[in-house]
Amino acid sequence: MLARAATYDAVREGFDWALPARLNMAAQVLAQPAERVAIIDLSAARRDITYGALSDMAGRLALALSQRVARGDRVGVLFSQDAWCAAAHIAIWKIGAVSVPLFKLFARDALESRIGDSGLTLVVTDAEGAGMLGGLAEALLPYDLPEGDVAMAETAAEDPAVLIYTSGTTGKPKGALHAHRMLTGHLPGVEMSHDFLGQPGDVIWTPADWAWIGGLFDVLMPGLALGVPVVAARLPKFSAEEAARICREGAVRNVFFPPTALRMLKAAGQSIAGLRSVASGGEPLGAEMLAWGREAFAVSINEFYGQTECNMAVSSCGALFAPLGGATGKAVPGFEVAVLDESGQKTAGEGDIAVKRGAASMMLGYWRNPEATAEKFRGDWLITGDRGVMEGDFIRFLGREDDVISSGGYRIGPAEIEDCLMTHPSVATVGVVGKPDALRHEIVKAYVVLKDGAETSSEALQDWVKTRLASYSYPREVEFLTELPMTVTGKVIRKALKARAAGEAQP
Repeated sequence: MLARAATYDAVREGFDWALPARLNMAAQVLAQPAERVAIIDLSAARRDITYGALSDMAGRLALALSQRVARGDRVGVLFSQDAWCAAAHIAIWKIGAVSVPLFKLFARDALESRIGDSGLTLVVTDAEGAGMLGGLAEALLPYDLPEGDVAMAETAAEDPAVLIYTSGTTGKPKGALHAHRMLTGHLPGVEMSHDFLGQPGDVIWTPADWAWIGGLFDVLMPGLALGVPVVAARLPKFSAEEAARICREGAVRNVFFPPTALRMLKAAGQSIAGLRSVASGGEPLGAEMLAWGREAFAVSINEFYGQTECNMAVSSCGALFAPLGGATGKAVPGFEVAVLDESGQKTAGEGDIAVKRGAASMMLGYWRNPEATAEKFRGDWLITGDRGVMEGDFIRFLGREDDVISSGGYRIGPAEIEDCLMTHPSVATVGVVGKPDALRHEIVKAYVVLKDGAETSSEALQDWVKTRLASYSYPREVEFLTELPMTVTGKVIRKALKARAAGEAQP
């Protein structure tokens, strides 16, 4: 755990990964008293699952798996937020196999591509998931397994444990292969983003599905490892009212809300009392959303930054330092984060956000794709594909490298414009992209979804940005939509909006 120091510098200087040669994540997440509550299941009537019960579930499943798969084999996990989801991953790691998270909202093509690419033949799931597989792999339903257990596999910190596929917003999804050190690598960033998670009374929840790195390794597994009860609550569709109900019924004190969820809460005028920490990551929030968060939750939202390949690398922490408006945060202890120019040198200007090798949450590489792995690195630095600038110790995220808009000689980050438009009282959500233009190369175009019953005009929104940002960055075109294309994790798919804008620009 992070040392509880008074300053960020002291916490950073006192940190060391101290990774042991032998490490198994299953042992890490079960290293709590058997009687302590591990998971609070709110899917129906409240059910508290202790660490002892979770260990028994994982042991029975590990015994069954040991008769079907070998060490190093890939095994799928297809559940929503459910105690068996946690038990399945733990059981797979316990026998030295590699877990592959799968998502209940995947269509057949998405399941087929991941199952085929990973080479897995067995998926631990429920009856619904078994029906979804349709012969793509064997389904193992864990509910009626005989009692039993197996010994914890002797695994090294560098041994493969998890294969997580990228969201696929740019190109075909790639499998990021992670080692047993992955959980250790997430702990300092999770603790930091929740103002030292693990304090008495802490209970954590996220609406993000546990099939994604944000749900699985930003909440579920770190919560279990730190002895913090994790709320399981399946939401077919996020709503502000349901989120508030879950926080109330689960006595939640710590929550990870993706930016889209926060915007939906803001649009609904929904505040949530009793929270000790609110973390958010995936897209920049901006100063206005942070100010709203302080009013809605009575705490500062701590933004964090990372990606499937190397997560929880940057974070804010209200317990250690005040946020800098528009900046994501500072490098998490144990991570060296920099902005590099095209030659791979650190720069004070705009460049590529990069993380230096040695961070425990960094992937081993892309699954069976050494070429893509090599392209991801520039010397000892993992290149995130995001653009940013350093402002002292703070990292300011500007946008994906291919999202930055080049217009009339200016390079414009879409996030700042989106944040500005989100402050308009009629706007529910927005996506900003560059649209090809013969004169300016690109113009800024905004796709806007209005709140229910709200009205405004393109001109009003353009003036809204003109009066708040640089005059050259206002959206020269505004189009109103009923919904935006989103990834399953709630991020706006700018790639889809860019394709739409490019189509509109064709003669």
